[in-house]
Amino acid sequence: MPGCCSCVSAFKPRWKRLVDNIFPADPQDGLIKNNMEKLTFYALSSPEKLDRIGEYLAKRLSRDVSRHKFGFVFISMEALDQLLLACHAQNLNLFVESFLKMVQKLLESNEPELQDLGTRSFIKFANIEEDTPSYHRRYDFFVSKFSSMCHNNIEGVWRVRIRLSGLRGLQGVVRKTVTDDLQVNIWEQQHMDKIIPSLLFNMHDGPSSSSSSQQDHQNLSKQTVDDDQPSGVAETCLRDLTCRAAFGNIKSVLKPVLSHLDLHELWVPSTFAVRCFKIIMYSIQAQYSYVAVHMLLNHLDENTRNSPQIKQSIVEVLAECVSIAADGSIGPSVLEVFNTLLRHLRSSVDARLTERRASKTPIKRASYSDEEQHTMFEEAIIITIGTFATILPDYQKIEIMMFIMGKVPLPTRYEHSDEDYPIPSVNGEGDLLLQNMLLKSLLEVGTKYTTVSMANTFPISFLEPLLAISVVSDSGLRLLVQQILHTLVDRHDNVGKLSVSDIPKDISQLDLRVEKSSRQDILFMKKHGLQMYWHLYENIKLSDNDKCNFNALYCTLALLCIELGGDEVLVELVRLTLAFQELASKSDGKLSVHHQCAIQALVASYFNLISQLTAIPAFCQHVQQVIEERRKRATYLVPDVVFAKNVHDVNYPSVLHLEHTSTLLFQQEVIGEALHSTGHDISRLNTPYVHRPSGIEYRQQTDNDAASINIEIESLSSSPAGNRKYAEEQITFESLKRALQSPSSDLDMEEQERERRQEILETFKSSTLDEIAAISEQRSQKMHNKLSEILDKLNKPRSTTPPCSPQGHSSLSSPSQPVQSVPLYEMKFPELLVY
Repeated sequence: MPGCCSCVSAFKPRWKRLVDNIFPADPQDGLIKNNMEKLTFYALSSPEKLDRIGEYLAKRLSRDVSRHKFGFVFISMEALDQLLLACHAQNLNLFVESFLKMVQKLLESNEPELQDLGTRSFIKFANIEEDTPSYHRRYDFFVSKFSSMCHNNIEGVWRVRIRLSGLRGLQGVVRKTVTDDLQVNIWEQQHMDKIIPSLLFNMHDGPSSSSSSQQDHQNLSKQTVDDDQPSGVAETCLRDLTCRAAFGNIKSVLKPVLSHLDLHELWVPSTFAVRCFKIIMYSIQAQYSYVAVHMLLNHLDENTRNSPQIKQSIVEVLAECVSIAADGSIGPSVLEVFNTLLRHLRSSVDARLTERRASKTPIKRASYSDEEQHTMFEEAIIITIGTFATILPDYQKIEIMMFIMGKVPLPTRYEHSDEDYPIPSVNGEGDLLLQNMLLKSLLEVGTKYTTVSMANTFPISFLEPLLAISVVSDSGLRLLVQQILHTLVDRHDNVGKLSVSDIPKDISQLDLRVEKSSRQDILFMKKHGLQMYWHLYENIKLSDNDKCNFNALYCTLALLCIELGGDEVLVELVRLTLAFQELASKSDGKLSVHHQCAIQALVASYFNLISQLTAIPAFCQHVQQVIEERRKRATYLVPDVVFAKNVHDVNYPSVLHLEHTSTLLFQQEVIGEALHSTGHDISRLNTPYVHRPSGIEYRQQTDNDAASINIEIESLSSSPAGNRKYAEEQITFESLKRALQSPSSDLDMEEQERERRQEILETFKSSTLDEIAAISEQRSQKMHNKLSEILDKLNKPRSTTPPCSPQGHSSLSSPSQPVQSVPLYEMKFPELLVY
């Protein structure tokens, strides 16, 4: 019988005998290395036999698996691995098919050892770079099987080993297929829906290896992931998969991530979600990072009706992604990003208001935690808006601030600050909440902006609505507006050094940075100064101002003086401050005593600042004298007492009478003389500040004579773009006589006009900007002189009217005399038409 067997084996092909010779009699002895070397040499010499060798090994392995001869199974796989690594012939594709069948056979087994063996063999195969492409090879089974192995729940040590095998198998599939366009498309949604959840499951289920969530990209690139833990391997695989994703494949990776977080409710708390997206953002190609941001925004839209906690977590993840992606995270649609965030902010405010109203009914009561969740969500949106604004250039930040300002509900009805002049008020509780959140968003964006020119920072479409909200009835909104002004006006970080309760004798202790105002800033204050002064005056009158409001107003006034304090602006600020003092000195009962004392204290603190900034000795001496006199006689007018923490210790009088107490008030004459001695123009200071609803000062109409007024104003032809309009000339005997005496006068006038236009044109072409400005100032001075002449004539007593005739008619209307028109001084013009 043994001779018969040896006789049969002698008739086997050589490749089959070589395969049989590698197997020992006892599987514990392992692979016979000498015979394996012979088989390898034969395979290299006759590569056409590789496919038959592979089929024969596959048949033996299937038989050994079915007979549970696992020792021979290990030997077969070891032989296959060595042949696979040694052979690189064109016929390797046929051998690979047999190899993959054997790996599939092992993975289908229920034995953990065989599954681990099959995975290790597949990983070795995945690391081989093939010379020839394969058009028909598919990996669907391996994706499904490895993904299922990642969720293995076998008790004992094998659970971790099988999960590690599944993760490494997925990593091998990705590495094998992602770089070959002829292979199966691993980015298809059916494959990503299996791979991504398997990775996230192990990242969340295992011990936290989330050092990446607390480190920057440099630390991430240096850290070594623990290969013994599924979470570390899954994290590495996710990075590897993300960094290989092209533009068209990023969404295939991100969609399963968002779905997994939704289905398994992993958004709250946001720690794991932030960790996942940090890994993605650090791994994704920089030019494609904005896709992740937009997908998160779309996902936020899809969860509009979800709980505030989930939406808050999504927004927090969004903020982290933006901070990592930097300037490439928004993409082309900048306003759309902010519009989405502001829309969710408004919807949250509406939901909070609805729940608050429902809590007042006995049917349903909203818990405090629900409103707190909405508030936390809104704060998260505000922080995210600020994070987005950080990466934008300054010109876009201005556009974003204007865009946010356009979303703020402006006051539409009015409340009365006094009986004469109304101030705007909010429309209701909903508008109040929305204004509060939008102004906080605006403040957050403003903190990221660097002011250079006030004209660019405050366009009229942004300044007017901002000032309109600065005088609403809610003190919290007014405080927010003042803080926004501080952020945008303060260019040298001085606002933190200013306090209304401080009266330093030496202002150098504050270390304020003061620079000379530019011409552009001076022109800005000439154009918008009156409007700002009016709103500051109206703001300080409001009765619900607290210490924070007064301190904010003081800082605003101080910053206007420091940043924009030219000569004219300084005089106007002194004039406005004296108007504050006059307002608080009246004992008409419109302001409470506490309010009057607070205004007087603010005036003292502000004059102390201005006097030392100007460094005028007489000014400083007068301010110090008044403050010292107040400390002796009226401590309730001193800033460090009025605005102290323990305000209850201040003894306020029942009624404040200051109209006739000159030693406790700052004197306009003394301040004016001090300013005039240093070359300041105090003509405006001598004119009392008149507060009008529109912020524009109107002169009272007088009945003085205006018959002899002759106004000579340069025509519009002084500007090259203007068209001169001539007054209609009355046809009289003298005019006809002149026309007959000079027949060519019209031609001469046209020639003179042409020469004048040419002269003006040459002036604008050849002169410098300073020369043109000097000419303009000269014309303005002429206009001012003419206006002064007119006002002087208006102050003269009016001439008497002619007496009436006995018949009751004026003598001017007698039939014997021609009918005269009504004199100019007899006409009654409306007040608004008189300048």
